[in-house]
Formats: sequence, structure tokens, C-alpha cells
Amino acid sequence: MQNRESGGVTAARGFRAGGVHCGIRKNAGKPDLAMVACSAPCAAAAVYTSNKVKGAPLAVTRENLKDGRAQAVICNSGNANTCTADGPAKARRMCEAAGRALGISPRDVIVASTGVIGQPLPIEPIERAVPALAASLSRGGSLLAARAIMTTDTVVKNLDTTCTLGGKTVKIGGIAKGSGMIHPNMGTMLCFLTTDAAVSARALDAALRRAVDVSFNMVSIDGDTSTNDMCAVLADGLAGNPEIAEPSGADFEAFAAALTGLCVRFARMLAKDGEGASRLLVCEVTGAKDRQNARLAARAVVHSTLFKAAMAGADANWGRVLCALGYCGAQLDPAKAGVAFSSAAGTVAVCRDGAGVPFSEEQAKKVLSQDEVTVHVALRDGAASAEAFGCDLTCGYVKINGSYRS
Repeated sequence: MQNRESGGVTAARGFRAGGVHCGIRKNAGKPDLAMVACSAPCAAAAVYTSNKVKGAPLAVTRENLKDGRAQAVICNSGNANTCTADGPAKARRMCEAAGRALGISPRDVIVASTGVIGQPLPIEPIERAVPALAASLSRGGSLLAARAIMTTDTVVKNLDTTCTLGGKTVKIGGIAKGSGMIHPNMGTMLCFLTTDAAVSARALDAALRRAVDVSFNMVSIDGDTSTNDMCAVLADGLAGNPEIAEPSGADFEAFAAALTGLCVRFARMLAKDGEGASRLLVCEVTGAKDRQNARLAARAVVHSTLFKAAMAGADANWGRVLCALGYCGAQLDPAKAGVAFSSAAGTVAVCRDGAGVPFSEEQAKKVLSQDEVTVHVALRDGAASAEAFGCDLTCGYVKINGSYRS
């Protein structure tokens, strides 16, 4: 749900956002510095990349969020501020600049960066731009902020939703970026979420981890886990619902479900906008022995380079699905497995009991030529299921990453 005045990260009461070009990126027409701020202190939580090499902003944000509180986000694109000796100091200077401009403590600022790794971050352009950026924040600034955090993205990722808690309508919104260097866990991706729900930092953290587990942790674009991945959420409580103090109960479940639904929508957008991609791939695994085995199987299929290449050519090479299942480490019996493809053009079954079945290549081509394709994998080993999100692999991916720094 969105409107022109206050959608996305500003859908929730109390939040403003904006984006400007400060000079990190060469293209002056592309904003490269985003800010999101709230009129009130917020409960906050975040999850980060599992890569051992982490961007300096992640360490600073983790330190700032030790008290479970935050009031603003600042993020630049064009430079990852990673693997440089002065990275932490510059991340702190970004927090200090935002704090001065907003009149809040720099320790209440979430800081993030995305872009090229290993190059010193030019901090002076950021510090010069922050005062004007802070002054420009508005309820209609979500799209500007969303554009400012984009790198190789081709689609702006700006979404929101609502739920009812204690009789009050609560809004949850966010912005995200990510197109390449994405592989579980977390996938380069950033996501900043806001809500006007009254929820404690402890419950917020639990809801976020639940949401990320079935959304961003189930996306694979290219097998590379980024150094700068972060998903953060701020909750200001302005909706007036009774506070969700614990990660349990009907209101917590309703909030967690709404947050999860929003993150899944973002995950699908990230996968569909994969670098050079022409279609979204969704793998739905059913009949697994348990949830972990279902997740292993689903992620293996969308991660398979051979399968992704086949999908780029709309080739129903289902053997590559079974191949991926066979090496993924999941407990399964290949002789029970079934595979089918579906899209807006219909459904075609291609494998049953681990062996091929007759199907129309012409119909399969039509099904696989759509911009969203689902691979249905039936394992017939149990009752567990999982869903993973990926994209096809085209020559465009190599072209983008062969000249990323230029």
C-alpha cells in the first residue's frame, strides 16, 4: 500500500526521509546519500551479513544499537567503506554529522554504506551535504532515499503495509537495495524498515529475525555474500497500540506476520532485479523431512549456475534441478522427487519419482519465457516446506561485473 505523499519508509507516523547527490558517485544526476529520521526516539534492531569481512559501518551500527535505541539512518552509495584503515572513524563521522544536523546523539544513528570495496570513503562531501539533506527530509522523501541507496539496481524498492494491533492500525514500511553480490545468509543488500507500532527492542529483534529468515536469507543472486549487508528496523510507537513487550502473544504474531510479508515482497524484488537478470525464479520445496532440509534444497536450486543458465534460455533442463538436490546436503530420496515448472503461461510437469515424464517442449518454452517462474520440487519425504528466491544468469551479469569499478 503506497501513496504519493507518504509511502515506503515514511508510511509510518513520525518518519521523514530524503536523498541528495553529495559527490561520492560520478553521476551528478544520481542521489548518493540517503537519510531517514524520526520525530521520536525509537526501539531498534538489526541483522548483519555473515561474511567475516564486514564493512566498517556495520561495526559502528552494532555498537550504537547495543541499547536497542535509534532515531535515524544515514547511508551512502558508491563506496562500501570496507577494508580501509580509516573506515570506522569515517563511519563515526557520518553519525556525528547526522546527529548534529538532526539534534540527536550520534549514538542514535544507524550508519550504512554500499558500493566499491577497498577504496577510502571521501567523507568531506558527505559532511558538507548532511545539513541540507537533514533540512530537506519530508514525508514524501521515501523514493528519494530509496534511489540514493541504489548501486546496480534497476528498480526502486519502496514498499509498505498495514496491520491491526490492539484495535489500532499500524503501518510498516521500508526501502531496500540489492541486485548483485547476494547469497544467503543475507544477501550487496540493504533494507531499512520503519513502523509506528509500539514494540520493545527485544520483541522487535525477534520479529525481524523471523522475517529475515524466510525472506532475505532465502535469496541467492550469484553466490557471493556481501560485506555490507544490513537489515535494520525502527519502531516509534506513535500508532498508540498497547506495547508488544515480549516476543509472544497474538499481537506479536500479527506484527511479525506483517513484517515477514513485507520482507518477502522485498526479497522477491531483489531477486527479480538481479544483475543482468531477465526473470525471477522461485523454488517451492514441499514434502521435505524437516524445515532445514527443505531450506537446503530450495536454496540449492536457485543457486545452481547451470540451472540459472538454463532458465535464461527458457530451457526445461530439469536434470539440473535434481543435480542441485543431490549435492545440497539435504536428506532426501532422489527416487521420490518430482519437478514441475509454472508461470502465468501455465504449468508443466517434467519429472516424477526421480525420472522424466513426457511433456511438450513447446509448452515448457512458453512457461519458462515469463518474467516470473516457479520451480515446484516435491520430495515426498515428510511435511516440511520452504521457498527460495533467485534469478536467471545472463551475459548481462558478466558485463555489469566486468566493469563495476568504472
